[in-house]
Amino acid sequence: MSLLSGSNPSQAALLLRLTLGIAAIAHGLMKVFVFTVPGTVAFFGSLGYPPIVAYLTIAAEIGGGLLLILGIATRLVALGQIPVLIGAALVHAGNGWVFSAPNGGWEFPVFWIAALGVQVLLGDGAAALGPKLYGRATGGSRSPVRA
Repeated sequence: MSLLSGSNPSQAALLLRLTLGIAAIAHGLMKVFVFTVPGTVAFFGSLGYPPIVAYLTIAAEIGGGLLLILGIATRLVALGQIPVLIGAALVHAGNGWVFSAPNGGWEFPVFWIAALGVQVLLGDGAAALGPKLYGRATGGSRSPVRA
């Protein structure tokens, strides 16, 4: 089958899973090494959130990103990332739509929410460790979501 004919949802899920995982880890590490943990806690505090929310966000981004890359509990992890991105969208909502606006708009977080939703629907995809750990067949999701 040609790359441009037919479909390969297992490979698509893998590509999306890796992309989301890498992006999540990058954002978590940025909060640790660029903004620093105290700086991130202070920023969250300026928004009225207690420090634990900053720590949980960093853990969700780094830990969740790693689990996505590895393909472990993919659907649950992707679903768990959505509240983090809803929070980001709300923080950026007052800055307008386009993410290149000063202080970033809500465009990118909402797009990321949609991509996470697609990952929830697709499941693990190819080369996931989760199916091996849980004794399922490898290379795809446990069962496709049916309408």
